[in-house]
Amino acid sequence: MNLDNLRGLMMDSQSEQILKYLQAGNALTPLEALRKFNCLRLGARIYDLRQQGYVINSLIIKDDISGKRYARYSLVSLN
Repeated sequence: MNLDNLRGLMMDSQSEQILKYLQAGNALTPLEALRKFNCLRLGARIYDLRQQGYVINSLIIKDDISGKRYARYSLVSLN
């Protein structure tokens, strides 16, 4: 198996894990995705799921202390 195939499997696995987590009614932030699924690119995985027809809500949150903004994703429904 070459490196590209391995990367594809890892992305599929991360996407599947994230989808199951969202389907359980949970919301997910990039920091949570890193901790739970070792996923550094949650936005890319959300994009992949949206391309598959899943409707995923993005809520932009601003941290009161740091002023940084981040997204919290939740599953709305399946197209």
